[in-house]
Amino acid sequence: MNHAFLLSATTNQAEESHSGIVIALAIAVFVGAYVLIATEWVHRVKAALGGAGLMLLIGGATDQTAFFSESTGIDWNVIFLLLGMMIVVSVVKQTGLFEYVAIWAAKRARGNPYRVMALLCTITALASALLDNVTTVLLIAPVTLLVCARIGVSPELYLIAEAMASNIGGTATLIGDPPNIIIGSRAGLSFNDFLLNLTPIVLALTVVFVVMARFLFRSGFVVDPATASDVMELDERRAITNPRLLKQSLAVLALILAGFLLHSLLDFAPAVVALLGAGLLVLISGTSREEFLEDVEWETLVFFMGLFVMVGGLVNLGVIDWLGKRAVDAVDGRFLLASTGLLFGSAALSGVVDNIPYVATMAPLVAGLAASGSGGKPTSLWWALALGADLGGNATAVGASANVVVTGIAARQGHPISFWRFTRYGLVVTTVTILICWPYLWLRYFLLA
Repeated sequence: MNHAFLLSATTNQAEESHSGIVIALAIAVFVGAYVLIATEWVHRVKAALGGAGLMLLIGGATDQTAFFSESTGIDWNVIFLLLGMMIVVSVVKQTGLFEYVAIWAAKRARGNPYRVMALLCTITALASALLDNVTTVLLIAPVTLLVCARIGVSPELYLIAEAMASNIGGTATLIGDPPNIIIGSRAGLSFNDFLLNLTPIVLALTVVFVVMARFLFRSGFVVDPATASDVMELDERRAITNPRLLKQSLAVLALILAGFLLHSLLDFAPAVVALLGAGLLVLISGTSREEFLEDVEWETLVFFMGLFVMVGGLVNLGVIDWLGKRAVDAVDGRFLLASTGLLFGSAALSGVVDNIPYVATMAPLVAGLAASGSGGKPTSLWWALALGADLGGNATAVGASANVVVTGIAARQGHPISFWRFTRYGLVVTTVTILICWPYLWLRYFLLA
């Protein structure tokens, strides 16, 4: 009996030791891959795939957890949402609609670079609340590249600003940012709940961001007056090259928008809506395979897959869960402290790991913490998590899906945006927006509750 007990104890110690080694190796793999992505010593896709391969090799992830698990694997909903909307963008591009909108925007701004940025960022923020931030940047990025070419400025800063505006605007609604869908499902919060609780602060943050952009991105506002004058002579109506395809595309886009707004009632995930829309548009437009696959960002999709596997490995091994539980234990029923910790902690962590798996991991912990109280104060935890995770995604080039998509499009079009160039602006925007959110939470859910 004693021998059996000793054998069992020895086996448990060996398993714990093995688990500790795997956890240490997994953290080392993630940090190493992140350093490579940040420093750009190797291409980001190579770093993400290499990190994913090593995570599988050391046992931090398995084929089941990486490819088939909803909580620790590749988020196929995100991948196929991106794929579907990229196909839609490829077809719409052939109509001349992007050129039309680019000329229209440049003329409304009278060729002034800051007005162009302010207009495009406002459109992006509003559209991100109605669609979602990834879909919006897929649609607005081609317009941005064209309008910047028209007024003679480099598009990198405009694309960075739009990615950030999409993350801010997407925070306002249930469907605006993928983490919000997770939060809504876990907390039982409706579309209207998000509108009532987050839209007021998001509108204020959008105004603040547009004002900040005037100073933050001022190096991108140098333009030739002659070029600006030439823009006013352009006729945007002549940009439409295929009116029939344009009508078909707008009809399908309207159906996709309706599907996004009603996806919970229809019981269709946004990815299914996007794929159905893409399939319908390809079918009725008669475009060739080469045409509708032309603008699919395969590198971006592969990068996401590698990133999901790496972060999923940390989730699978309990690293992120351990961090979350330490934070919950420290709160001990003090909801203002908990909301503050969630807001700032989520912002910091979402800048390092993609905010989708982060929120998926934190949601059960927040649910348990919120269940320990009554009244409106526990609800503040969910809004703190949403604001921190969504706005914290602006901090780095890999903090949010929209950032990854924008930098991928920019690189493909010959305007690469480095990790640190994005991040040095992102850290400023994240810090300012999060600092503004804290008094909003305090006033609405504690002082005036």
